[in-house]
Amino acid sequence: MSGHIRYNAEICSLTCLHDRRGGVSCHAATTRQAKQPIHETAETQRRSTTVSRPNPDNSRRVFEYHTRNNKMRFYIKLFVIMGLLCGGGYYAWRRGSDWLNERNRPHFRISRVETGDIRITRNATGTVQPVRTVHVGSFVSGPIEELSVDYNDEVKKGQLLATIDPRIYAAAVARDTAGLATRQADVRRVEAQLQRAVNDEKRALALQAENEDYISQTELDQYHFARTGLDAELTIAKASVEQAVANLENSNANLQYTKITSPVDGIVTDRKIDDGQTLAAQFQAPELFEIAPDMRKKMHIVASIDEADMGMLMKAQKAGEPVLFKVDAYPNQLFEEGKIEQIRLSFTTTQNVVTYPVVVATPNPDMQLLPGMTADLTFQVANHTNVMKVPNAAIRYLPLDKEYVHEEDHDKLDFSLVLQRKEDNSEAGSLEDKPIDEVDAAAKKAATRHVWIVDGEKLRAVEIQVGVDDYQFTEVVSGNLKSGDEVVTGLKPKT
Repeated sequence: MSGHIRYNAEICSLTCLHDRRGGVSCHAATTRQAKQPIHETAETQRRSTTVSRPNPDNSRRVFEYHTRNNKMRFYIKLFVIMGLLCGGGYYAWRRGSDWLNERNRPHFRISRVETGDIRITRNATGTVQPVRTVHVGSFVSGPIEELSVDYNDEVKKGQLLATIDPRIYAAAVARDTAGLATRQADVRRVEAQLQRAVNDEKRALALQAENEDYISQTELDQYHFARTGLDAELTIAKASVEQAVANLENSNANLQYTKITSPVDGIVTDRKIDDGQTLAAQFQAPELFEIAPDMRKKMHIVASIDEADMGMLMKAQKAGEPVLFKVDAYPNQLFEEGKIEQIRLSFTTTQNVVTYPVVVATPNPDMQLLPGMTADLTFQVANHTNVMKVPNAAIRYLPLDKEYVHEEDHDKLDFSLVLQRKEDNSEAGSLEDKPIDEVDAAAKKAATRHVWIVDGEKLRAVEIQVGVDDYQFTEVVSGNLKSGDEVVTGLKPKT
């Protein structure tokens, strides 16, 4: 019975294998067999025991089949894993290569060509001064008897500022008045004597006319020269009167000088005396007050300008260009009403640098500007409107590596030529040794410049003619550029 059961199991296993190859499930065959009656099952087992025997070739084929199937699955898995590893490595290599190329590729700073205004200016520092400063001094000496004004007082012309003790000058006036009276009395005395001499001479001449023996020639000469002498004395007496008048006028003037008055309308900006101070004016007139007239109407700002800028400032003066300035006292206020009033010819040379004083006039109705303030000036020399302009950094930029530049533009990066020019300049000396026509031609040639634009992966040079420039932009007079084009201004730092 056990042998029947073993053979039956083998038959079932073989049936299952054949069913797998034929597409029939073992479970179904077993189920069908299980549904048979018990006596039929036993009969079937008996028949299978007597008829069917296990085949060794079938077992070997089944084993080889399983072995080949397992190997195929292994190789397929291996190929899949290797493919994934190779694909991942290639992807990582490409990403790393792209990252390195992107990191090593130059990144340029870009700016756009604009259309706008360029204002040409020159900056300077100046000092606020009154239009005119009147120095009031004293002609006479003596102690100060009274002070009538103080600092910052507004005074009118003729107003009393100070009084010097007048006593000695009043005494001099009285003395000279008496002297004048004496001289006038002396004139009248001489006139009387002269009149008597004239009468004596007339009587002597009348007697001589009647009879020459009545009077001698000697007596007649005495009368004549006596009258002539008195005539001369009268002239001296009259001159003495005039001298006495002059002395009196001088004394009166000195007396008037004891009262110090203002010569102009203005503001007292400085007072240099005090009450009771004694003035000594024998050798030099002492200065008592400084008065600045018309400070509300106009103030001056005097700046020293280098000779190299004088041509532009003279044109700005003729064109009436404005001058802007600020003072430290009002840091948030911009004064915009300045005008160039005068360019003085009194130059100053300091360490071989020649400067000229330029006077800027500005109104001062609110008395905000005080004498001595320091002003930061901006002279507007010219204003070019609606012009094409590029940043100054684009004009200055020069690629340092030919690798970044198209081959046809390599000649514009001839570093050896640049170095040779530097050596030539050092050997040939300064520009002062060159003829001025060559210097002028070089200056005109320097107006031709190059800017760089990005063309693909490299740079391309664009030739332009430049004009005026300010602190930020340079005017493009001509060239193959248009508004909105992008120009290179530098390299971005690598991160």
